[in-house]
Amino acid sequence: MKGTSFVDVPVVDQWHIPDDLWEGIALLLPEHKNTHRFGGGRPRTPDRVCMEAILFVLRTGCQWKALNATRFCPGSTAHDRFQEWVAAGVFQEMWETGLLAYDEWKGINWSWLSMDGCMTKAPLGGEKDRQKPDRSRQEGGQAQSAGRRRRHPRGVGRGRRQPPRRQAGRRDALQYSRRTAPTHA
Repeated sequence: MKGTSFVDVPVVDQWHIPDDLWEGIALLLPEHKNTHRFGGGRPRTPDRVCMEAILFVLRTGCQWKALNATRFCPGSTAHDRFQEWVAAGVFQEMWETGLLAYDEWKGINWSWLSMDGCMTKAPLGGEKDRQKPDRSRQEGGQAQSAGRRRRHPRGVGRGRRQPPRRQAGRRDALQYSRRTAPTHA
């Protein structure tokens, strides 16, 4: 990149919602009604900024409070708006609209639909919560983690005391210190 500076390179914000996409999303958002008794109050954070913050959290998996250190709105604002929009069904509508738009654009073969699921025991699920008539049979089927003894059913941690620690070489030192003088016959 000889002859160019960093000022010449445009910065692409991957978290910015494009204008054409935002127009479709904005149609799905419920209209905000000001509930302040005098009609005033603090200015509301724009919906677009909140949606960008929500999508940032959902995509990265960061905590809501981590938004305070970003260019978005405060985490509490984004979380409040997220809960408001979930209750209004905004994200369900976004999913349905997006699915239908993709079906028109590329096409979805609806005959090949299937549910994905798994019905197995959790490997470290532990014991059952309540007593059942066939308790002893169920207890034997519980998964145990490798290298661990079974837990006692009537006591948490019963019989799980750690053995006393011995210093390396101490046993040998005691054995040789008690040595008797060799007897010659």
